[in-house]
Amino acid sequence: MDVKRTTAESLVNLLRSSSSSEEAQKDAVCELRLLAKWGDDQRISIVQAGAVPYLLDHLYSSNAKLQENAITALLNLSIYTPNREVIMSSRGALDAIVHCLTAGRSLEGKQNAAAAIFSLLVVESYRPIVGERPEAIRALLDLIRQGNPKCTRDALKTLFLLALYPLNRPKLVSAGVVPVIFSLLMNAGMGILEDATAVIAQVAGCSESEKVFKKIFGIEVLVDLLATGSPRVQENAASALLNLAQCGGIADDILDVQFAMPALSLLLTSGTSRCKSKVSSLLSLLLAHERRPARGL
Repeated sequence: MDVKRTTAESLVNLLRSSSSSEEAQKDAVCELRLLAKWGDDQRISIVQAGAVPYLLDHLYSSNAKLQENAITALLNLSIYTPNREVIMSSRGALDAIVHCLTAGRSLEGKQNAAAAIFSLLVVESYRPIVGERPEAIRALLDLIRQGNPKCTRDALKTLFLLALYPLNRPKLVSAGVVPVIFSLLMNAGMGILEDATAVIAQVAGCSESEKVFKKIFGIEVLVDLLATGSPRVQENAASALLNLAQCGGIADDILDVQFAMPALSLLLTSGTSRCKSKVSSLLSLLLAHERRPARGL
């Protein structure tokens, strides 16, 4: 432990020293990135040595590699749970990370900024804080539009954690999450499809989503996924439809889709246990809606 602490302190001293050359700073940040990759003892030593503020400062660097190494070091440090609080409580931390996400000098830097935000959002209390940053949400959608599978998955996972906080869902809808993700569903591989539908299921849980889902024929797409998706995709699609039905007035829209009821009935017997639970609740809601007497004019 002493050797690890000494190494971390010597590297942080290079960052702290005003006489350190730019090359020495770049090398120190690169070394911290590598050290932070290997175990919690290293991560503890680096944070205790005071590295976080200096790494945050370098997120504003005009040097792409330096910026990339700094955000990746912070990502690696955040793997150790107590370090997340140290990072978030550091002055200007979220501003710096969001800057790297929105204006990063390299695609990998932006991707690792998204991954760092994901790591921080594991702490539930940070979800409303990050949700107040619309530029961060827009930048995550831009990463999805890049078409890079790694960027897409990191962005989707981050959006999912944001969507777990109910008050963030209308903000995600307003930022344009729904059409971006539905366009992704058309050509996505299975892993991305599962992550994408997980986000859709959460975002569907607000009244603001109903109009957007109808506009892009999202209900029809979700019904199709009930029949053609993997077990997890089927579960997510059922969850999305249930959330839409509970939060809005789309029961008629589901019933109007020709194969909706047969697909739901089949999943009631063949789906996973969680899927069966969602489908059962949705069918009960739809059947109750069908039995409801029509209102007069």
